[in-house]
Amino acid sequence: MQAKKWLSIPCLLAPCLLASAVFAQAASASDLVPPAGYYAPVHSPAKKPRSCDAPPTPYTGSLVFRSKYEGSDKARSTLNKKAEKAFRDSTADITTMERGSNRYVMRYMQTGDPKQLECAIQWMDSWAQAGALLSTDYNHTGKSMRKWALGSMSSAYLRLKFSESQPLKAYPEQAQEIEQWFVKLAELTVKDWSNLPQRKINNHSYWAAWSVMATAVATNHRDLFDWSIKEFQVAANQVDADGYLPNELKRKQRALAYHNYSLPPLTMIAAFAEANGVDLRPANQQALKRLAERVMDGVSDPDEFKAKTGDKQDMTDLKKPAKFSWLAPYCTLYSCTADFNKGIEKFGPFKTFRLGGDVSSVFNPKSQGG
Repeated sequence: MQAKKWLSIPCLLAPCLLASAVFAQAASASDLVPPAGYYAPVHSPAKKPRSCDAPPTPYTGSLVFRSKYEGSDKARSTLNKKAEKAFRDSTADITTMERGSNRYVMRYMQTGDPKQLECAIQWMDSWAQAGALLSTDYNHTGKSMRKWALGSMSSAYLRLKFSESQPLKAYPEQAQEIEQWFVKLAELTVKDWSNLPQRKINNHSYWAAWSVMATAVATNHRDLFDWSIKEFQVAANQVDADGYLPNELKRKQRALAYHNYSLPPLTMIAAFAEANGVDLRPANQQALKRLAERVMDGVSDPDEFKAKTGDKQDMTDLKKPAKFSWLAPYCTLYSCTADFNKGIEKFGPFKTFRLGGDVSSVFNPKSQGG
C-alpha cells in the first residue's frame, strides 16, 4: 500500500479558527456527546464481588520530573536508564492512578460488580478532593504527566457518565467533585499547551488536545471542545504532502514510532468531533488519512523512514498491540483497506489506559465510514 500524494495546502491560522468557530456554532445547540459505543449498558451484576486496593496517595507536589531522555541530543531519542528509573519512581503514584482508575471502570463495565464502580469513584474522588496534579510549578515532563493523567481518567470516566445504566446516579456528589477537578486540570492543560511555536508542536500537543476533548465531553464544556478542535487543525496542517510529520521526523530512529504514537489522540479527537457534528476528515486535504497511510506503509517497510531520517528505525514499540489502538476509531471514520484490517486482526482487540481502557468495546471496526 502506497500513501497517496496530496497537494498540501496549509490553512492559515485565521481561516482555521473561522472554520472551527463555524463548526462550533453549528453544534452549539445541543449538549456534547461521545461516540455511540459509550452508551453501552453495564453487564449483569457479578455473583462474586472483587475487592480493590486503596487509592495511591494523591500527588499534590511540584510537577518537576527528570526526563527519561535526559542527556540525549536534540532528537530526544536515546533513553537514559538512570534518569528513566528516577522518572518512573517519582511518577509511580500518578501512573498507578491512571491504570487503576481505568482498571476498575473496565471491570465494572464488563462484570457489573458494584464494588468495582465504588473503587473507581473512590480513586478519582480522593484525588479530586485533594486537588491533585494542580501544581503550577512544573517542567515539560511534569505538564506532560498532567495531560496524560487527565486523558486517562476522563476517558475512562466517560464510560460511567454516558452508559445507559446510569451508574453515576448513586454518586452525585462525588461525580460533581470529579468533574470540577477534571475541568481545573483541563484549563491548566489548555494553558500549558497553547501558543507554542510551530517547531515545538508535536505528539505531546496532540495528547493534550485529546485529554481536553475527553474532559469537554465528560463535563459538557464547549470552550474546551473548541480548543481541542483548534489544536487538531494545527496538527493536521503539520502533515506534509507525503504524510510525514516534520517534528516527529526529528526523532531519528524513533520517527516511525512517534508518527504512530501521534495517531491515537488525533483519531479519537476526530471520532468525538464527528459525534458532535464536526467532520475533521477534510482538514488539510485528508491529513489524518494521509498520516495513517504513511504509518502503515512504514510498518510494512521501515526503510521508507530510514531513507527520510538517515537512521534505521527502532521497531520495539511497534510490536506492542496497544500502540495500534488508533485503528479502532480510525476505521469508523474511514473505509479501511485490507492492510488496515490486517492490523486490526493482528493487534486487536485494543486496550490502552491512555484512551480510557477497552477501546474496541466502544468502536466497532466493521462499522466503517466513507
